[in-house]
Amino acid sequence: MTHAVALILVTLVTICTASTNAQTIRSGELWPDSDGIHINAHGGGILFHEGTYYWFGEHKSADTSRALVGIRVYTSTDLTSWTNAGVALAVSDDPMSEIVSGCVIERPKVLYNQANDTFVMWFHLEIKGHGYNAARSGVAVSDSPTGPFTYLGSVRPNPARFPITISDDLRERAFKAPRAPETPTPGQTKPQISDRLFIRDIYGGHMARDMTLFLDDDGTAYHVFASEDNFTLHIAELDDTFTRHTGRYERVLIGGHREAPALFKREGRYHLITSGCTGWAPNAAEHHVADSIWGPWTSTGNPCTGDDADLTFRSQSTFVLPVQGKRDAFVFMGDRWTPETPIDGRYVWLPIAFDDAGTPTIEYLEEWNPGDHWADISPGGAP
Repeated sequence: MTHAVALILVTLVTICTASTNAQTIRSGELWPDSDGIHINAHGGGILFHEGTYYWFGEHKSADTSRALVGIRVYTSTDLTSWTNAGVALAVSDDPMSEIVSGCVIERPKVLYNQANDTFVMWFHLEIKGHGYNAARSGVAVSDSPTGPFTYLGSVRPNPARFPITISDDLRERAFKAPRAPETPTPGQTKPQISDRLFIRDIYGGHMARDMTLFLDDDGTAYHVFASEDNFTLHIAELDDTFTRHTGRYERVLIGGHREAPALFKREGRYHLITSGCTGWAPNAAEHHVADSIWGPWTSTGNPCTGDDADLTFRSQSTFVLPVQGKRDAFVFMGDRWTPETPIDGRYVWLPIAFDDAGTPTIEYLEEWNPGDHWADISPGGAP
């Protein structure tokens, strides 16, 4: 199937189903934008700013997941009707650019920096022609939430920096690494593999693949990403501009082999939903909780319940969205990948509930409306 034919088919089906999607969320179906075309914002994240939601995501093509367009942005005030606001960050036609057409750009997330009145975007970047070996983090900025964003460059985070928590043994091994690099040993456990990979990358900067951003209540921003060949997650503090790392970071879920992090906060506790590492194929999500963003993090198991819970309802986590103006309201956002025809990837958005212990649960709903699902917060802000 050609790219043009695939686009026509997706558009026709979207227009035919547009009326069934009005004012509701129907996971796994085609979601038409203001032009009647299926929303093209995969691996995305949402920023709420001055009364509007901005949904940033990967623009996929019919036959490749590589970046041929860039990062798109859509706007909404109700989370069900979305306006196509164009390309927020375009790929470059300069063959020397890191973001040249044909590179890999994944999981874009955007924060608003109130102090600087700027919008800061981070994303997972793979250099064209290098597979998934670069494992870098790209950053771009704009004075408008819809862009255009200006690309600043990419990094492997925190070179020559030790995490907040590190054993004396691991520190000593890292000091020896430039003189005596460690080699794989048969029979190593996953945490042991993670430690070896950490030592391998300590001086050149750490791998950064699937990622998210999180802005805490005190205004501190964090970059959360799969590192050490996806065996471990890093939580890294960003500086006051949100464009650089401070060097303060922690390794969490060491040896857990998790990716697709989605971090949120409720009633003073930090919650993290992650995916296993099975490529494009879905697997069981896992929930982790901590009283400090630095941990320790405790797993409570799979938050999903019901049919297909062991496959995260045939999706993979990308973001958890706090719904504005609603009491205790969070939306799990997932992607249902279709690698054979990436443009046809669908979205799975579901409300998160909490049990008496404060543990999140996610149940599949065929159709629901964010405007009606939760009670409004009172005008004074109290529940």
